[in-house]
Amino acid sequence: MAYTPHTEDERREMLAAIGVKKIEDLYEAVPKEFRFPALDLPDPISEMEALQELQELAEANLETSHFACFKGAGAYNHFIPSAVDHIIRRSEFYTAYTPYQPEISQGTLQSIFEYQSLMCNLTGMDVSNASHYDGATALAEALILALAHHRMGRKKIVLSAAIHPQFREVVRTYVQGMGTEIVGDDSLENGPEELAAMLDENTAMVAVQYPDFLGRIEDFEALGKAAQACGALFCVVVNPLALGMLKPPGGVRRRHRGGRGTAPGHSPLLRRTLPGHLHHAEEIRAQDGRPSGG
Repeated sequence: MAYTPHTEDERREMLAAIGVKKIEDLYEAVPKEFRFPALDLPDPISEMEALQELQELAEANLETSHFACFKGAGAYNHFIPSAVDHIIRRSEFYTAYTPYQPEISQGTLQSIFEYQSLMCNLTGMDVSNASHYDGATALAEALILALAHHRMGRKKIVLSAAIHPQFREVVRTYVQGMGTEIVGDDSLENGPEELAAMLDENTAMVAVQYPDFLGRIEDFEALGKAAQACGALFCVVVNPLALGMLKPPGGVRRRHRGGRGTAPGHSPLLRRTLPGHLHHAEEIRAQDGRPSGG
């Protein structure tokens, strides 16, 4: 059936309502020489020919399927099993009448349990939440957790300059008006030793990234122990895929980890939708004594 949005009578009625006789009258404000320019366009081609032409244009660029790319700042190419795409496209996941349907609610609980178990195994932590909005907010929430852990008695935060700059901006947004002091991220020369020297009895948390924003892998074990010695929490922003090969940093118990879920089933093309994650040791507790996070 042909779809006709408006009949000629309807068009005349609408034009009369706005005080013009024909559609061309709507363009009177546009200089005449620019109203209907002659466009030098090529002849029409088929869809297949258009795709081929666009592919040829795209291959003139350096793209991530053939070259290493470090511009993603943590969003890198990695293998994603084809089953992931097939599973998330199943209609029952996004067309269910209500999430309270048994098969959906049970499946959601199961997937969250599997996710949290996997993240605890990768990070070596005791507790994992079910993801954050993104890595930046995960780091900021880790900071809020650290301040609450110390009952706001400590206000100093030590940040590595090698943490994603947007993550550090979000941290500063979160703590506006809270009287906190953020140090350490003013120079990339501040490595683990320099950060350890900044720790004192007023430090609530020290945060680093592993691998860092520049792709470097540092040894943070001594820094983690220094944080423990002065009673500060040790936070590590991590890429979960990297922990499949690298030893979780720190080697101490008073720590938690936040980061961006760059990996498991996300393409680098979806870097604006990468979830965050937050995990910590069991003895980090909220003000009422319960384990924090989760």
